[in-house]
Amino acid sequence: MNDGIGLHHLEESGLEAIESEQTDLDASPARYEIVTFPADYTLEGLVAKYRKSQITIPGFQRKFVWTLPQASKLIESFLLGLPVPAVFLYTDPTDNTLQVIDGQQRLLSIVYFFDGYFGPAERGKRTVFALKGLNEASPYLNKTYAQLVETDAAAANLLHDSVLRTFVIKQLHPGDGTSIYHVFERLNTGGTQLVSQEIRNCVYHGPLNDLLGELNANSDWRVLFGRTPPDRRQRDVELILRFLALTFALGEYEKPMKDFLSKFMGAHRRAAAESLDQYRHTFQDTARAVWNHLGDKPFHIRAGLNSAVCDSVLTAFSRNLGRVPKDIRQRYADLVKNDAFLRSVSSSTTDKEVVKSRLMAAEQRLFRE
Repeated sequence: MNDGIGLHHLEESGLEAIESEQTDLDASPARYEIVTFPADYTLEGLVAKYRKSQITIPGFQRKFVWTLPQASKLIESFLLGLPVPAVFLYTDPTDNTLQVIDGQQRLLSIVYFFDGYFGPAERGKRTVFALKGLNEASPYLNKTYAQLVETDAAAANLLHDSVLRTFVIKQLHPGDGTSIYHVFERLNTGGTQLVSQEIRNCVYHGPLNDLLGELNANSDWRVLFGRTPPDRRQRDVELILRFLALTFALGEYEKPMKDFLSKFMGAHRRAAAESLDQYRHTFQDTARAVWNHLGDKPFHIRAGLNSAVCDSVLTAFSRNLGRVPKDIRQRYADLVKNDAFLRSVSSSTTDKEVVKSRLMAAEQRLFRE
């Protein structure tokens, strides 16, 4: 399963197309033990859960796009006792909140009607949610939720007690919650497909994700990456995550890289302030040292930024910040001309031995006595 970014897309994003990167993206996930069960929530119950943030909308989901007549007909369907398609929710193992996988438009339409206003607030202005686009003979035409409650108690109670069939997905084994990444990846089939870090940005929201966004704005990093504006597909953010994961959890690395990164982000999404400070200072100090000694865009050795070279050089610098040799620029020039190193960073595999060997080779050639 491709996560939506092929080799030509890598080139368009300013990154060098490496076969191992595409092979990694296409890798199948591990076997999971997952249970899916129905939960017939009433509309009143669903709205209450949403208001308490017990049900959340992942950031990757498209914005609310339904029109007022579309949402009105959904509400009328409940009032008429007509069937409505189910929604799918994923259980977050860290706090048991539910994330909407499918059914955002339906759920938000219900919430908006109960709130009395259609759509999200924009610049302080909201449209009163009165049912529109219904048959002129409909007893609910132009009715708001407040009017139903005040003038038609039977209809209001029917709406409150109406059931929206819900399927809840919960990962049982392993207990790392990583299947949510693959569920989003595979269900995201319409429009522009999301790439790995865009999914992680939503699935593993929290202090670590906030830190990644902060670090991505670092001025030294921007010149190393080679583009001032942030990458719209968050490939620059993913490179920072790769650096942190390889620096602080290399011993846990197992291919594919995308799952290694997801596990690291999931495990540290709510890292303590002390750990976040360590990540912050390590990255900032490393980015500053690399820029000071190697200049702008040092990882663009061919057509674009080479992710494997970026991994190798950043981690090597991070371990040797206090003893950078005077001839480091020449050492780096020699490194990126070395046939063995070039083969390793252009390898077709992300096996642990290959990743570790190129990290070690970079450190030895750049910082050996």
